[in-house]
Amino acid sequence: IMTFINKLDRDGREPLELLSDIEDTLQIECAPLTWPIGMGKGFRGIYSLYRRELHLFSTADSERVQQGVVIRDLADPVLDQMLGIQANDLRNDVELLSGAANPFILEDYLKGSQTPVFFGSAINNFGVRELLDAFVEVAPPPGVRAATSREVSPYEEPFSGVVFKIQANMDPAHRDRIAFLRICSGKFHRGMTVRHHRLGKDFTIHNATIFMAQDRSHVDEAFPGDIIGIHNHGTIQIGDTFTQKEALQFTGIPSFAPEHFRRVRLRNPLKTKQLEKGLTQLAEEGAVQLFRPILSKDYILGAVGLLQFDVIMARLRDEYSVDAVYDSADYATARWVTCPNRKKLEEFQKELPGNLAVDANGNLAYLAPSEWRLQYTIEQWPDIHFHKTCEYH
Repeated sequence: IMTFINKLDRDGREPLELLSDIEDTLQIECAPLTWPIGMGKGFRGIYSLYRRELHLFSTADSERVQQGVVIRDLADPVLDQMLGIQANDLRNDVELLSGAANPFILEDYLKGSQTPVFFGSAINNFGVRELLDAFVEVAPPPGVRAATSREVSPYEEPFSGVVFKIQANMDPAHRDRIAFLRICSGKFHRGMTVRHHRLGKDFTIHNATIFMAQDRSHVDEAFPGDIIGIHNHGTIQIGDTFTQKEALQFTGIPSFAPEHFRRVRLRNPLKTKQLEKGLTQLAEEGAVQLFRPILSKDYILGAVGLLQFDVIMARLRDEYSVDAVYDSADYATARWVTCPNRKKLEEFQKELPGNLAVDANGNLAYLAPSEWRLQYTIEQWPDIHFHKTCEYH
């Protein structure tokens, strides 16, 4: 995990306060590798703590790739010439950090217990280069990937990959859907035929794509750790595995139980098909969960964060020409349910049909009106398994 604290060209909270907030909220140790000099109208630049370089800020040079001024000794009078009275502020900050801040430890970063922190202004392309340089230096190589049958090494020759993201309508003119596939082993080359194991069909990848920001281009070959985009028309899902030979099912791509719910209502009933298509495709991306209650034809959306509801509504309007609104949904949480005893599961479904729904992948879920009701139901039905996550398959 790498952290970039943005918008230093605007006034905001003190850097040390931000670091403390990150540590308290995310329970991860922060190790600053760059440090801001002022903020807002007084923002002069950043000092690279690990390279001992000074980078001065200028809104006029947002496209440049500026070489930093090497400052090995902060007592150097050159610093005063460049920063004026802010030079002493930087010296005091660095002295404070030397005793109060955590040093960057590569092993802790690789374990996920520490995050290197960078400061800058992304809209001005400032401070981003330092983040990218550090990423190249310390980011780990492709690792072993867990499958249901075994672990797959990136050094194995046979090709294998897993889909971890779906994005609909990346090109509004063509209504395309891109499946993002992470290569886990072997080498990809254009035109290769692989096995789509969920469907049990062979699949030839003719026009794989790579992305850099808004730009896309065709890729002829790719290697473990690379991500390629595959055009599809709804046949590929998150969690799908593609291999040359062995039948594998990669794990570790969970869907999390939502904490917020909304009922979707159409303003124009004639747009029902467009609404269903839009919600289905957007739910495939994994940002929200789509539930269809067993006893009604409602569309219930569940999300971990409230912002996702605004995003979905805007995309329904802009990409599918659907005019809809949200109504409140009296649910507080959800759990996917399974049971090895088919009879017990049927009894459960018969007793609580008003709280049961099916998600976009056909999995049965229990929608609880409160945490108390969820815990009560769990106690009353000990044979039923309630899951906070659902693995993509």
